[in-house]
Amino acid sequence: MSASSPASAAPTARITRFLRLVRIGLHLLQGVVIAGLFFPFMAPARRRREVKCWSAQLLRILCVRLHVHGGPPRHVVPLMLIANHVSWLDIYAINAVLPVRFVARAEVRRWPVIGWLSKKAGTLFIERTRRRDTAKLNLILAEVMQTGEPVAVFPEATATDGSEVLKFHSSLLQPALTARAALCPVAIRFSRADGTLCTEVAYDGDKSLWDTLRLMLTQRVIHAHVHFLAPLAGHDRHRRELARTAREAILQTLFPPSHGSRTGKPADPRAAVR
Repeated sequence: MSASSPASAAPTARITRFLRLVRIGLHLLQGVVIAGLFFPFMAPARRRREVKCWSAQLLRILCVRLHVHGGPPRHVVPLMLIANHVSWLDIYAINAVLPVRFVARAEVRRWPVIGWLSKKAGTLFIERTRRRDTAKLNLILAEVMQTGEPVAVFPEATATDGSEVLKFHSSLLQPALTARAALCPVAIRFSRADGTLCTEVAYDGDKSLWDTLRLMLTQRVIHAHVHFLAPLAGHDRHRRELARTAREAILQTLFPPSHGSRTGKPADPRAAVR
């Protein structure tokens, strides 16, 4: 972020950031109570509604305005969402529209409170260095989708600052092929109040969970754009081909060819679709 940008010139006041932190703490406590005391007795559909409402409220507390473009496929079973990855906010932005079972890195499970809540919400964790764990998880994901629950993966396997889309790892798409699921690409972009790319939300590089939260709180408003793109049929197609097609669809949405290159990084992040 440049020193002359409006976002850096007029950050939120310290008292505002403090009050947001207090509200986040209370919201996390509410989530712990609901997940710990009530989830065991709720039907799956009721749990999904609770996850959706809790996620939407978290976005409101963080002053994140959600803009949904298109919509998730209706009555499509089995279904896998394939999204580019910018922040841990990605999860809540998607869940506020369509509660899904996410696949996350094993380290997320060790995050204070958030890791426990993620597990209770149905997140499945993967240790990418253990092939046996990956194969077992693929079978679990296929079974989950076949029972009617959608799942979501981030095939880049790491987060970026939102100015590019890295190569998609096709191995994460294998469960969709096993379950004969439809694949729905999802393009995610966060912008500041002036429309520029909001790198404050990015969970990239060496940033910690606290680092990203602290930077988010400096923003008066964050716009989250979630684009649900046309589903891809996975039947009789190789997972590498599907990975390339999904990535290309996301690139076309975030960085139209007229505004930048097709390499995954636009000539100017300001040109990305709002």
